[in-house]
Amino acid sequence: VQLQASGGGLVQLGGSLRLSCAAPSRSTFSGYAKGWFRQAPGKEREFVAAISRRGSITYYADSVKGRFTISRDNAKNTVYLQQNNLKPGDTAVYYCGATSAVVPGRTPSGYEYWGQGTQVTVSS
Repeated sequence: VQLQASGGGLVQLGGSLRLSCAAPSRSTFSGYAKGWFRQAPGKEREFVAAISRRGSITYYADSVKGRFTISRDNAKNTVYLQQNNLKPGDTAVYYCGATSAVVPGRTPSGYEYWGQGTQVTVSS
């Protein structure tokens, strides 16, 4: 599974972005649960949000709950992360991961495939 993340950029405090993570093959994409993680300079990669294979189950890190929304469109081979009310603490490189696990986990080691990352920078 090859994942391509995009949609990052520079926004001001309170702004919004929508990140996308696309996979080229529908047959493999729909069979994987997906997760978004982020990594700030000098810090470990941390969990942001995850979504099950069909999109019926989603969950979030407490730090983004109520501000971020994960969704997926299997017909377009894409998973999204809508980010609203962005804060400087959200500044990081955001990565999407894919896992064959039925229930996607909250740790990076549980994901088998990764995209290249997209930078999100929030200025105050």
